[in-house]
Amino acid sequence: MLEVFTVCTGNICRSPFAEIVLQDELGHRGVHVASAGARAMIDSPMTPEAMQLARQYGVPDDLISGHRARWLNESHLVEPDLVLAMTREHRRAVVELAPAQTRTTFTVREFARLAAAVPDADAHAVADAAGTDPAARLRALLARLTAVRGELDPPADPTADDVIDPYRRSWEVYEQMAAELMPSLGEVVRVLDIAIGPHAGSHS
Repeated sequence: MLEVFTVCTGNICRSPFAEIVLQDELGHRGVHVASAGARAMIDSPMTPEAMQLARQYGVPDDLISGHRARWLNESHLVEPDLVLAMTREHRRAVVELAPAQTRTTFTVREFARLAAAVPDADAHAVADAAGTDPAARLRALLARLTAVRGELDPPADPTADDVIDPYRRSWEVYEQMAAELMPSLGEVVRVLDIAIGPHAGSHS
């Protein structure tokens, strides 16, 4: 079982949207995804707009309606193999709470930018060299992404690694959030699929 954790501010828009999309995509492959907010609106459901977006992307209602916001604390950061923050500010909050997670914490758009620079063949070779354990394979892949971080020029606009906050904003901003998140989550799914490898059978 791989553990993935997503983090935003209120835990009612961005991080739960990312959480349930990934859970829907990867749950059947043995990945567990959870989320919390750095300043969470505790016990609140997702916003109606975030729920509507998730439905448009085919996420089942039980995943959508089951979400309740949680306040991020150190206990959430003990288990995850990968932490995906929605912005650089959220990444800093995670690393301050759990310095041990520095090498496994990325903003979701940074993760996608780095992963896009590692072709499938390279990623498979890195993972296979680490053996058959999915957690070990993912650690090797994350180390490769961290190395890529040193090889690539950073974005000209640093906010390119952040996902826009749609809270209390228009439907168009929610659509922009999804447009920023969905391609990034596609890269996350690709890398996690490689980490899981052919040894874990699909039960879907």
